[in-house]
Amino acid sequence: MPFKPLRSDRQTDRASSSSVGFGRPVSHICRPISSLKVVWRRDPQLDHAIERDKPYKICSKVVKEVLNEPGQVIPLRYLENRRERLRLNVRISTFLNKNPALFDVYHDRIKPKSEPVRFVRVSHRLRNFLEEEKRIVLENEGWIVSKLCKLLMMAKDKVLSVDKLVHVKREFGFPNDFLVNLVPNYPNYFRLIGPPEEGKSFLELVEWNPEFAKSVIEQRAEDEFRLTGIRVRPNFYYKLPPGFFLRKEMREWIRDWLELDYISPYVDVSHLDQASQEMEKRNVGVFHELLSLSLFKRIPVPILGKFSDEYRFSNAFSSVFTRHSGIFYMSLKGGIKTAMLREAYKDGELIQRDPLLEIKDKFVQLLEEGWQQRQEELRSQREEVKKNRVMVALGDGDSDGQESSRDLDGQEVN
Repeated sequence: MPFKPLRSDRQTDRASSSSVGFGRPVSHICRPISSLKVVWRRDPQLDHAIERDKPYKICSKVVKEVLNEPGQVIPLRYLENRRERLRLNVRISTFLNKNPALFDVYHDRIKPKSEPVRFVRVSHRLRNFLEEEKRIVLENEGWIVSKLCKLLMMAKDKVLSVDKLVHVKREFGFPNDFLVNLVPNYPNYFRLIGPPEEGKSFLELVEWNPEFAKSVIEQRAEDEFRLTGIRVRPNFYYKLPPGFFLRKEMREWIRDWLELDYISPYVDVSHLDQASQEMEKRNVGVFHELLSLSLFKRIPVPILGKFSDEYRFSNAFSSVFTRHSGIFYMSLKGGIKTAMLREAYKDGELIQRDPLLEIKDKFVQLLEEGWQQRQEELRSQREEVKKNRVMVALGDGDSDGQESSRDLDGQEVN
């Protein structure tokens, strides 16, 4: 079979049993993985996808900061002192003015005999959103439970640190109180081990559900068989961005590597050598599954690194995202390495939407209502200023006319 170079996504849709050339002799697969180098190249569309969500994420951080306060109120100056930690590049008062839908500002005393100061509290509109958020979470509870099970099922001992799970709850859309109000409701799936107050507690999988042990890639192959009647081998979509080309030796290595059997992220791989091609195939499968389970199909690389031991990642695991540039993209936007799943985006827009993203949609709608309110207020202020200037100008004109009349009245007629 003649060799065909891997091309950009304008020329090929995916690498599968029908398009990557199965049956070729595996001639390059024996090369050590560490010797394979791919130059990182920026993808402006995927970078823009991260930048576009920045206002939403900043507002979400500030909201969570206030919600975590006793009584969900906080003195404005206290919130101002946390600006650096919140990565807010404007003063809190400016942020509140720009986002009027989120909070109300009122005056109260910190201590009974102290002077009144400005406080920040959750607005009525934000409280309505929080009720909507609860409804959406409740409707998708089964999906959240399956996600949590899947994370545990991929771990080598079917156990994950509670601290680590709390750290990634936003990435996967877990509610803030999932350990208190969700986990105890499913004793057939989850068991908490150790005292949470000491920071040494773990979540353990109790029951293995075969339905959950099916990766996105395996499910996709099954769906295609049901639709077409043609059974295809589970494999990765491989799309290089426009204008991105690999060296010949790397193209051949990728083609041979794609011919290896797909290894499910849910199978035991303790017998595999960490440096083997099979382990590389399995690790790519785990990253693909983790990103597929995430809300935005992207996760910061440092967060993935926290699970290196549980998911058997090597110390140099981040090189996977550049080595397999047709599957992943590693963005450097904001000074943070973020792994992104290419197939989940089209022209920089997320096309594989998680059901829990309805929460984000509702929150963005709330923000936009506030921004529109702010624009209308500014427009009214500008019109009022313009009107006042006209009135002042007319007033000056009348004054000049009266002065002229007095001058004429005082003149002596010869």
